Amino acid sequence: MKSFTPREIVSELDKYIIGQDSAKRAVAIALRNRWRRQQVSAELRDEISPKNIIMIGPTGVGKTEISRRLARLAEAPFVKVEASKFTEVGYIGRDVESIIRDLTELGVKLVRDEETKRVQLKAREAAEERVLDALLPSPVKRPAESGAVGAYSPEGHSPPPTEEQSPSKTREKFRKLFREGKLDERTIDIEQTEQKMPVVEIFSSAGVEEMDMNIKDMFSNIFPKKTRRRKVKIPEAFEIFTEEEAAKLIDMDKVVKDAIERVEQSGIVFIDEIDKIAGRQAGQGPDVSREGVQRDLLPLVEGSTVNTKYGMVRTDHVLFVASGAFHIAKPSDLIPEFQGRFPIRVELTSLGEEEFVRILTEPKNALLKQYEALLETEGIELVFTEDAISEMAAIATSVNDRMENIGARRLQTVLERVLDEVSFSAPDLESKKVVVDSEYVKERLSETLKDEDLSRYIL
Repeated sequence: MKSFTPREIVSELDKYIIGQDSAKRAVAIALRNRWRRQQVSAELRDEISPKNIIMIGPTGVGKTEISRRLARLAEAPFVKVEASKFTEVGYIGRDVESIIRDLTELGVKLVRDEETKRVQLKAREAAEERVLDALLPSPVKRPAESGAVGAYSPEGHSPPPTEEQSPSKTREKFRKLFREGKLDERTIDIEQTEQKMPVVEIFSSAGVEEMDMNIKDMFSNIFPKKTRRRKVKIPEAFEIFTEEEAAKLIDMDKVVKDAIERVEQSGIVFIDEIDKIAGRQAGQGPDVSREGVQRDLLPLVEGSTVNTKYGMVRTDHVLFVASGAFHIAKPSDLIPEFQGRFPIRVELTSLGEEEFVRILTEPKNALLKQYEALLETEGIELVFTEDAISEMAAIATSVNDRMENIGARRLQTVLERVLDEVSFSAPDLESKKVVVDSEYVKERLSETLKDEDLSRYIL
């Protein structure tokens, strides 16, 4: 795990998320504590449990983004789930343990990708040799292929061999041409292995994905693998060969072992819409299905062992981050045992006009930068004036106040409406510079904003 200090973590999060300092501090401390735990003596290390977090705040203020960026920063397996999906009517066959199975699957992919990068150089070297093998037939076959009998003919397609043109010299010549990209248009025959699996329908009330997975593994050992030849261009063949050679070089047993350890020690689970499973809402009694989901989630959060296709995975040290708007319910409406497993609570504030201006311009992935890059592909230079940015932020704030507050997501809706005409006609525009000022914004949105009913649907 990378050893970022809390201050460095907050600084990294600031590049993508505007405001919400208290939430950033909480997750920075939680991430640093994981590193600190690794430095503690072995007998005490297992006793230190992660300090799970509940984020409270309206939609579109950055709750999910904070968790996602945190996981990317820590290079940790990360999975996001909606708590409410486990309460859906008719939603059967997928239990809460599937969260950990998905997390383990992601952990294996993460470690496998890292191992692939590590062996990439060797894999590319081996793939290059395979491409050259396909391009150059063996010396015994070459005379027959050129049309001569027993020897190279001057009238044939291939020149007679000389001392300078021995098989090894020819191979090096082709290697040079391949590396320079001069053979990219040539095609070669390759053999690919494919395995056709029978279609099996499973009728079961629980653990469908686990049963499906086991049946697929069973059939993969029974049914023979078939190979088929196909013609592909050399660059594509090179990529296919590289993947195959990398797979041979990777020790999957070690990958699985490392992945399970990484999931157990640094996995992050983000549970969204936690307020939707709060037991008591709108003064009513506890809802069985909602409270049931809390009780199902409880063993995972407390720490239990989950059976996955890669082996047993313990959840004792997985960090759980829950979030919810809590408009109607309160965190205290969750069952006491569940509340107790989320000791840290942070409130995220609603975003206003000032924050919207900053969101449009400051982050590394700012919305305006995204639209400028998109239209640059059409040769259009898109320029936003300061008054246009302020106007769009003001409109987004106004619409959020009058209707449902969906936070920063409203900016995307407003921007799409403003740039609708430019995006549509970009390939046909004669002028390659488009300046968006406040007048242009008002003109594009005036009709929508005048009609209250229309703006309710459009914005």
